[in-house]
Amino acid sequence: MKSLVLAEKPSVAKEIARVLGCGQKHKSHLEGSGYVVTWALGHLVTLAEPEEYDPKYKTWNLEDLPLLPQKMNLKVMKETSHQFKAVAQLCKRQDIGELIIATDAGREGELVARWIMELVHWRKPFKRLWISSQTDKAIKDGFNDLKPGKDYNHLYASAVCRAEADWLIGLNVTRALTTKYNAQLAAGRVQTPTLSMLIEREREIQSFQSQPYWNVTADFGTFSALWREQDGHDGRIWDRADAESIVSRIRSVPAKVDKLRTVEKAEPHPQAYDLTELQRDANKRLGFSAKQTSNVLQKLYEQHKLVTYPRTDSRYLSSDMVPTLKGRLESIAVGPYAPLARRLLRGQPAVTKRIVDDSKVTDHHAIIPTEQYVNLAALSGDERRLYDLIVRRFIALFYGPYRYDETSVVLVAGNDRFYAKGKTEKDKGWKEVYQTDGHAGSEYEDEDDEDEEAGQSRDDRQPAQLLPPLTAGQTLPVRSGKVRELRTMPPARYTEATLLTRMEKHGLGTPATRADIIEKLLGTDTITRTQNKLMPTGKGKQLIELVVDELRSPELTAKWEQDLEKIAKGKGDPSAFMRSIRQQAAKWVSEVIAETKEYKPHNVTHSRCPECGKPLLEVKGKRGKSLVCADRDCGYRRSAEPQLSNKRCPQCRKKMEIRDGKAGKFAQCRPCNVIEMLGDKQGGKANRKQNQKLIEQYSDNATLSNSLADKLKAALEKKSD
Repeated sequence: MKSLVLAEKPSVAKEIARVLGCGQKHKSHLEGSGYVVTWALGHLVTLAEPEEYDPKYKTWNLEDLPLLPQKMNLKVMKETSHQFKAVAQLCKRQDIGELIIATDAGREGELVARWIMELVHWRKPFKRLWISSQTDKAIKDGFNDLKPGKDYNHLYASAVCRAEADWLIGLNVTRALTTKYNAQLAAGRVQTPTLSMLIEREREIQSFQSQPYWNVTADFGTFSALWREQDGHDGRIWDRADAESIVSRIRSVPAKVDKLRTVEKAEPHPQAYDLTELQRDANKRLGFSAKQTSNVLQKLYEQHKLVTYPRTDSRYLSSDMVPTLKGRLESIAVGPYAPLARRLLRGQPAVTKRIVDDSKVTDHHAIIPTEQYVNLAALSGDERRLYDLIVRRFIALFYGPYRYDETSVVLVAGNDRFYAKGKTEKDKGWKEVYQTDGHAGSEYEDEDDEDEEAGQSRDDRQPAQLLPPLTAGQTLPVRSGKVRELRTMPPARYTEATLLTRMEKHGLGTPATRADIIEKLLGTDTITRTQNKLMPTGKGKQLIELVVDELRSPELTAKWEQDLEKIAKGKGDPSAFMRSIRQQAAKWVSEVIAETKEYKPHNVTHSRCPECGKPLLEVKGKRGKSLVCADRDCGYRRSAEPQLSNKRCPQCRKKMEIRDGKAGKFAQCRPCNVIEMLGDKQGGKANRKQNQKLIEQYSDNATLSNSLADKLKAALEKKSD
């Protein structure tokens, strides 16, 4: 008997088949003496659409809501139905004795396989391949240690609850909002509270009133010190006259060293990456979006096999990995990493509780390099840069802490107190990993991702400086005093890095889903991205006003995520969870129906729908901007981008844009301001007055092409005859 292996993607299936010695190639599977390896194409099965429960649901009507099927049905996805049929035929083979689930080792991967098994009515034994990298060794070890399929029943139950909850909440609230306000308004279990956080930040920014304040610094020749009223004061002075008065007071008064303290400090290395931390770092240092990081990381994992499983929420390694660490360091000891890794390979890499902790490893350990040979030249630019982050973070785990002496001094001039700090580096430690030649992040700081609070200036931080030798009681002359005016600043808009931090803090989504949530908000035109900053659109601001209060709050969604995690661990009740979801969906639909607010589209254009006469809305899509009728029932849509004609500009030879004017259709070359009539309302005969009006309307300096001039001349001659 043979084992049927079900992978998630063809690329992964081919690698597994190669390792297992399955050399017979078929259209939908690969086969060997002991295994048949096939694949899904992502999801082959999904939840049924509303109209598949009842045809009347194909039309969106408010009176049909809420839609709450007691049993959620599954269906084969049309676009991948050919592969489902192939997998189903393999499952029926008499020589297949067991199934090995080899989809991604996580909640969604489990769902991909189990839904297929449900629709093909799989009743034979099944096992689970659970691996954290795609190297040949990992695959071989995984097949030598297959897990019983039933061990992951709780994970499957959690995945089903997540999928059904998103269907019930998202579909019902979205249909309720869309039909009530006759506009495309999407809401969801995770995306709506995420949007709410962005809008709350925007309100803080808009309502913020900037205030001036002043700092006073005293120059002591070799260093400067900041005036503070007392210990713990931030140094801000709210009246310029008070600041000027301080400068006047210290001009003729020597300062005495009142307090002097030197403390040795140590900064431990940053921890290994989980997916969210890597997305944050890639956004800050490389400018990658969260989705871009996920896509590039998946290629490093699947195609190049250079990193471990990406969709992890752990920043620790398990104890059974310790023997592999030296081998991983040997594999990455190439190119710019060679001198850094070789230093560690002279001895045994130091392993601490900050690196290895079994109690903090969930389904998968942190993202680290594999033992695969590295050919840096085979990587694309983005792959190379992301891999660089992962490798340097891994190497840094085994370097010592960054050590320095911090000296703080308090000087008293009369009744005024001045504070200064100095820093003397003693041991670069792990920071040496980020200060090698050619590394863009030479001044790496593992900075806090929390957002700046309202009221803080981004320019009033006191930098560390080199202090001269000082002694307590020493007297120093004040060379000069300086007043500096600053202003309080509103909190910064979210970047993807800081938004990911907030989503993680509030328990919104999982490492695997947060990037998709951000992309969904961008795709529905409820938020926009400008120079790495995220902000809500007019549509997003209105949508959050129309959504029920409970769905805006991250607390309820966070509780649901906790419930799903409990279900995955066998400590929760799936039935109770789904009952609460159904109750919530019904309640929210009734609240949307009862709402009395109005929705006014923010993207109304001056154009009218040619079919019903209502205004056209400008919407963004993957293929550019489109003009869509404001009436959903009308359905009219056309591209907002100018249509090009086959006519070419007589001056620059580029194709001219087709436009509509009062005189009819005309072609226009914007750069050259050349206009040519394509036909008017009376069948194409040009009219001198109309053309002159057209030229005046669309351009100050437009010129007529020769063909248009000829047409005008002919028309005038005909009229005079």
